[in-house]
Amino acid sequence: MEHFKTLKRIFDVGTTLTGIGMRVGAQEYFGLNIDDAAYAQKLRQSFGGMKGPFMKMVQFLATIPDALPPEFSTEFMTLQSNAPSMGESFVRRRMVGELGMNWRSLFGEFQLTACHAASLGQVHKATSLNGESFAVKLQYPDMETTITADLKQLDIILGIYSSFNKSIDTQDIVAEISDRFFEELDYVQEASNQEVFRKIFKGNLDFVKVPKIHHELSTKRLLTMEWLEGKSTLEYIDASNNVRNELGKKLFLAWYWPLYRHGILHGDPHPGNYLVLPDHNIGLLDFGCVRLFEKPFLQAVVDLYRALRDNQPELAVDAYRRWGFDDINKELIEVLNKWAHLLYEPLLEDKIRPLQLQNGGKKGWETARAVHKQLHALGGVKPPREFVFMDRSAVGIGSVIMRLGANQNWHQLFESIIDHNF
Repeated sequence: MEHFKTLKRIFDVGTTLTGIGMRVGAQEYFGLNIDDAAYAQKLRQSFGGMKGPFMKMVQFLATIPDALPPEFSTEFMTLQSNAPSMGESFVRRRMVGELGMNWRSLFGEFQLTACHAASLGQVHKATSLNGESFAVKLQYPDMETTITADLKQLDIILGIYSSFNKSIDTQDIVAEISDRFFEELDYVQEASNQEVFRKIFKGNLDFVKVPKIHHELSTKRLLTMEWLEGKSTLEYIDASNNVRNELGKKLFLAWYWPLYRHGILHGDPHPGNYLVLPDHNIGLLDFGCVRLFEKPFLQAVVDLYRALRDNQPELAVDAYRRWGFDDINKELIEVLNKWAHLLYEPLLEDKIRPLQLQNGGKKGWETARAVHKQLHALGGVKPPREFVFMDRSAVGIGSVIMRLGANQNWHQLFESIIDHNF
């Protein structure tokens, strides 16, 4: 039975990905005029209905230049789940399995219809016996099977990508994604991650609210926490300039502060995980995908930024070597520096500006494609495994801020975070 479920998932995901391949191929190789933006939007809507990590895999592919057309990448980075929820009778059985036959007596109220669907589970609104509002996240069944099947598909996709594009060695990518996905199944670990982030923000960035966990009502597959009332950040794209600018600043700090001050990364920064609360503070959700970083790795990240800021080529070469780039020559360094300038560009200008300048997306995509072609010609590189989720989540939070149209001095904000710590 388990083998059948795995095969079915592979077929479902494989069919969907084949649809993308045929569409892209029709335009790339047969010259057919296809409205990629419209088609990508339809795909985004359909992808959101698929349970499991497939949606996150598509988001990851969207960060790799040449893996997907730019219109697809833009749409896929904002993917959010709209998967159909488990039925009420199914929810009852799952709750019995997690909290026992008397589970219902542990709550004042419990809405059997889910109020939100996520990639690995769904959220129900409930109350405690004294009326406190809860968010109860219940994991879908058979997620281990689903993840295993999806990872096989990702392995195939990256294998095909590597067969025609040698710019990046992808052998560590599946291993890194696999580790993070299986970690997300453990809600006990997620609860621990959530408590760590609560402590990080308390007294430092008090405008970031992290829900309190109720451990007595939580298990490895069930997570009960404080309910936060808020809206997706994308509901504020038409707000006043002052509101959008302030939200952009708070989002930037909420993501960068834990990483560079504490070596911990929130790896899933899509719009639904950064709620705007009624007081315009930020409610941060979903701590299943979290990545820890050693200080020397982050030091190299900061040193590369400073090398570009201060025009110190020797420091840049040293940073690349500390990351594990071997046999780097002058040509390779020039190409890597183009890529680095693209990534760091918003942080290098000491002025108030949008995160992405006008036509910056098109220019950035063209630069990224050119860099990948040059890396391919030079034999490719094997980036550090740590880059997988750092790049994905940096692009993710950047996409949210860009959609808001926020203006800030990103350079000074970044300098304030790394000051005295590196």
